[in-house]
This record gives sequence, C-alpha cells and structure tokens, in this order.
Amino acid sequence: MKRIFVAPDPGLLRLRTAVRAVIGVGFAVTVVELSGLPLSASIAGGLAALLAMFTVGDATPGRQAVTTALLPAVGFPVLALAAALHGTPLVRDAAFLAVVFGGVYARRWGARGQALGIFGFMMFFATQFLHAVPAQLPHLYAAVIMALAACGLVRFGLWCIERRTPPPAGPAPLAGRGLARSTTRLAFQNTVACAVALGVGQLVSDERWYWAVGTAWWIFVNTASRGETLVRGFRRVIGTLAGIAAGLLVAVPLHGAPGPTAVLVALCVFGIFYTAAPSYSWMMFFVTVMAGLLYGLLGVLHPGLLALRFEQTLVGAAGAALAVAFVLPVTTHAATDAWIRRALVAVRHCTADSARRLAGDASADPAPHVAELELLLGKVRVSLAPLLHPLSPLRARKERARQVMRHLDDCARQARGLAAVAADPDASHDARLTAACQRVETALLGLVAPGGETRSAAVLPGAAPHHHPGAEAALAHVRDLEAALSSLAEPLRSGPRGVFAEA
Repeated sequence: MKRIFVAPDPGLLRLRTAVRAVIGVGFAVTVVELSGLPLSASIAGGLAALLAMFTVGDATPGRQAVTTALLPAVGFPVLALAAALHGTPLVRDAAFLAVVFGGVYARRWGARGQALGIFGFMMFFATQFLHAVPAQLPHLYAAVIMALAACGLVRFGLWCIERRTPPPAGPAPLAGRGLARSTTRLAFQNTVACAVALGVGQLVSDERWYWAVGTAWWIFVNTASRGETLVRGFRRVIGTLAGIAAGLLVAVPLHGAPGPTAVLVALCVFGIFYTAAPSYSWMMFFVTVMAGLLYGLLGVLHPGLLALRFEQTLVGAAGAALAVAFVLPVTTHAATDAWIRRALVAVRHCTADSARRLAGDASADPAPHVAELELLLGKVRVSLAPLLHPLSPLRARKERARQVMRHLDDCARQARGLAAVAADPDASHDARLTAACQRVETALLGLVAPGGETRSAAVLPGAAPHHHPGAEAALAHVRDLEAALSSLAEPLRSGPRGVFAEA
C-alpha cells in the first residue's frame, strides 16, 4: 500500500485522472438513474462509462472523442447477439469465443482497436452478468448512450486533462509476421485460454462461468511474453483473494444498501484508476470489491458467491497459463532482449542528436528520443517482472536482471542530462565531446549487435582550450554514460545463454 502512494505521479496525472473518473462515472450513473430506467440498465451504463474512461487512450482528445463515439457501434451488435443467444449455450459459447478472437485481433489497429475490442468483449460479458434477454435491449441501449454522453461531457468538456497533458504515445509493439505477429499470436492464445476457462468454468458453475472467461481475457491485456502473462495471472489471483476478503467484511454486511454502496463503489472506481499503472494486484482488489457491491445491489450477494468468484479466477488464470505455455509461446528472454535492444537504440539516437545539437545543428532534437527511452524502459521493467518477482527461484538471473535494470536506468539518466545540456543555446562544441560520443556509438553498436563486444571507456588526454561550461557538463554526462554501458555489458553477456535464458 505504501508503494502505491509513493509511486511517481508526474503532474499528479494519476490522481487527476482517478478523480475525473469518479466524477464522470458518477455523473453517468446519476443521469441513467434519473431517467427512470431499471437497476440493470444503471449498472450497464456505469460499466460503459468506466470502460470509456479507462480504455480509450488515443493520442489526442479529438481522436479519443471519436473512439468514444464509436463504442456503441461495436457494443450494440454484441449486446444483441449475446442476449439473443441466451437460451442456446453451445452457440452462445462459440459466439463468445469469436468475440474474444476479434477483440484481441483488433489491437493491431492501435489504441482505437484495443478500446473497441475491449468494449465489445465487456458488452458480451455484461450480458451474462445481468442475465439480459432481448426484451431488455432498449433499456440497455438507452443507458449506454446516456452514460457515454455524460462521461464524454466530463472528459472532453468540463475537465479535458489531455488538452494540456497529452498521453504519451506507447512504443510500437514488437515486430513479427503471420502467427509471430503479436496481435495474431495473442488472439490465438487468448481464445484458447478463454475456451479452457469457459469449459472448466461451466463445470464449476453453469451460472457464473463467465468470471473465468473474464479473468483469462484480462490477463492477456498489455502482456508480451510467457513470463509476463504468468506474473499477471498470479497478481490477479492475489488481488482477487484480497478483494474477496474485503467483500466479506464490507459488501456482505451492507446487504445492498444504496447509499453506502454508492459511496464505496465511487471509492473503488477511484482505486481502479489510481492503482492501475503501479499495481495490477491493487487494481484487481478494487475491481473485486466493486463487483461484490454490485452483486449486493442486485440482491444475490452471499459468502458462497464470493468463494465461487475466487474459484473461477483460479480457473481463468490456469487457462491463461496453459495457453501461453503451449500456444505460440514467446519466452521472457525473447521479449526482454528485444525491448533492451530498442532501449539501447533510443540511447544511441539521443546521444547522436545531442552531439549534433552541441556541434551547432539546430535541427537536431534529442527530446523525442528521451521520451521514447522512458517508455521503452517501462517495457523493459514489465518484461523483467517475472525474473524480479519475489517468488522467482532463479536467483542468479534475478540478480543479473537487477544489474541490467540499474545500469539501464543509469544510461537513461545520463542521456537525459546530456539532452538537457544540449538544449542550452550557449553550449559550444568541444573536440573531446565528439570523440567521447564516437566511443559511446561503438559501445552501443557492440551491445545491440548479436555477439558484439564493448570496450571499457577510455579517458582522453589533454584539454582543448576555451572550454565552455556547457561542453564540460556534456562531456561529464557522456563519460558517465560510457561507464554505465561498460557496466551493462557484463550482465548482458554473462551466463552460457545470456542473462535472460529461457524463462
């Protein structure tokens, strides 16, 4: 819990986004309630608003608004399909798996494809949660439209955070073709995982099986390797277990009392948005507590239902584990190696543009490469999570992974410092800086090239006359960067198959 509140939050972006989500979702549910629609419609509207606030992540507010407006175009046909197939389980299950495959495959079209795919899946899920039938569709459609309009008014009108603080564009996914392409591979993996979860989940409970499918689906969101998926599944189980314990203490005694339940649901919405980035386990804690509160509103909550929720979570996590182990698996080593190479390339570009800028080339700008480097380091951390997990038995690899991450952070810090110095218009060119940058280039090429070697940093003799303080600062950063790269070479090259051998 302490780490959640001390985690970096530049510009209080997580805090502001979480508060806005509470306002947007709360306003959406209020609008639906005042319209006189039934409770099931209010829940559907609240879910639609939460998904719109959580999953729509395009680069600009305008594109975000378009994606939000497109959500019904995907969600309404799925709602109708799920409701129409309510009485034909075999066809319904096949349709659900088709929605799973299509929803994951849509991620190849970027942030909009991911948001639309998630929304479509969750509309099928919500139909099972609410046991909706075709007669309820008009109410559900009206609720979703009103909720999206209400939360859109908050997000794009009253409090458009992205207008001044645009969301950072994520790095492009790892390359691949055919079945090796990440979206194609994930689509097959996720479909198999959901099929296993669906089949076993129905054996556990023919009424609440969809929780297992939901677990399997969400475990695959934003993962790239076998290790990442397994760690995410473990964290989901831990978060769900903690949420069930809290539900027994809070949700069950409330018996669905509207006032206290509404306050606690609002707190859960805040927790989901505030903890999503730093801790998947805490996010799942709040999701589980909120689900228990909603079941209380529907009048079906009891301790046995929460126990069943945990059983279905275990089933879904097991399905995901089997899928990533046997269906087009991508090892932690392969994913981590690719992200580290891309991070080092970003360091190389940052150093080169900084050197050009210091040499007088006004068109050279290292700032975009610095921003890209920060995003890539985040990907490296996520990819290393399986090796750095407290329960990982691979002690030697864990220690080497820590060294890699520490030295990469050093590289990033020096690259940022060099870029800041290069932004100084008075900084002047120094021959020593050119030579140092060339050595950095050689070291980086050695690290990026398979089987390459790096040479330790050498100190250049002599000092050129008329040194400018900016050039001296830049040279200090480059020398520290050389040292960090030299230190990074050892853990990257150690071991018979490298630091990240098949994990």
